[in-house]
Amino acid sequence: MEKYKNSDFLCENHQEHTFSAEHTLKNMPSRNTALEVASFFKALGDSTRVMILCALDEKELCVCCIAEVLGMTVSAVSHQLAALRNANLVKFRKEGKTVYYSIADEHVKMMLSGGLEHVHE
Repeated sequence: MEKYKNSDFLCENHQEHTFSAEHTLKNMPSRNTALEVASFFKALGDSTRVMILCALDEKELCVCCIAEVLGMTVSAVSHQLAALRNANLVKFRKEGKTVYYSIADEHVKMMLSGGLEHVHE
C-alpha cells in the first residue's frame, strides 16, 4: 500500500487497515470485468427493455408479439432487442422467417426477479 503516501488519504489506523485494503484489492474485479458488468446494468437501465424482459420471462415471443404486448411498433421493439442481444440478455432462434426471443439464461431471470422484488419491498 505504499502508493498512498499522501497523508490526506490516510486514516488514523492506516497501519491496521493496510491488510484490509490489500485483501480488498486482491478480490476486486478487473477493469474489463467491471466494464462488462456496467454494460449489463446499462442495458437494464431502460424501462422498455425491462418490460421486454418481463414479457420474455413469461414465454418465448416473436417481435410482433412483443410489440403488441407493449403497444409499440415492431421497429421500436427490434431496436431495443438489439441492445438486449448486444448485452447478452436475450437469445433468439429462427423458425422459417420468424425470429423468437427468450431470456438468455437463469442469471438474467434472477437479476430481473431480484430487481422487481427489491422495488416491491
